[in-house]
Amino acid sequence: MMRLALLAALVSAAAGFSSFTPRNICATNNGSTLSMKIYDWKRRTADESALHEEEFTLGNLRPSPGARKRKNRKGRGIAAGQGATCGFGMRGQKSRAGRPTRPGFEGGQQPLYRRLPKFPGRPTGPGHEKEVFNLIKLDELNSAAEGSTVNFDSLLESSAVTKSKFNIHKVVVGREDFTAKGVTVQAHAFTQAARDAIEGSGGKCQLLSKTTNAVLEA
Repeated sequence: MMRLALLAALVSAAAGFSSFTPRNICATNNGSTLSMKIYDWKRRTADESALHEEEFTLGNLRPSPGARKRKNRKGRGIAAGQGATCGFGMRGQKSRAGRPTRPGFEGGQQPLYRRLPKFPGRPTGPGHEKEVFNLIKLDELNSAAEGSTVNFDSLLESSAVTKSKFNIHKVVVGREDFTAKGVTVQAHAFTQAARDAIEGSGGKCQLLSKTTNAVLEA
């Protein structure tokens, strides 16, 4: 009798195991009504029942649960693990006050900014973002004779301007009126107002090359 009961239990167990074979799983119906919602771990305890029913206004806007976190208070006891040493360890360079190393320092090995190749071409970075001109004001040209050609060198010889640390010059409008007539002004750049004033008095503007100082525009 015991043998028959044991045999029946083995047969039922084998039948139950056969229902979980991959062959039967492949033969199951794909049109399952099982639906699953994927939650973020921070929002599993949030009440989302009225999420699509509530109208958001400036009065009921609030951050998502878990989006705002309390600041980490350091140096306030050992209970939180950020007590005496505040997470910086006992000793070493990185535990001292102040910045231990400069930006880009990699412990003495060749840093990344020196390992990368340096491409030729126009320089970039601080000091190369824009062109810096020496400004020549229109009222400094008033002493020029009619029909003469004026540039920075001629103005420097006549003591109308002082020497400049920049090699390219730009003509701009000064504080006083422009009274010279029929002068040809040579510079590396002109403002539109200065060009209109020179050409309005019968003069010409000649654009110079920034590298060779040759006349580009007559």
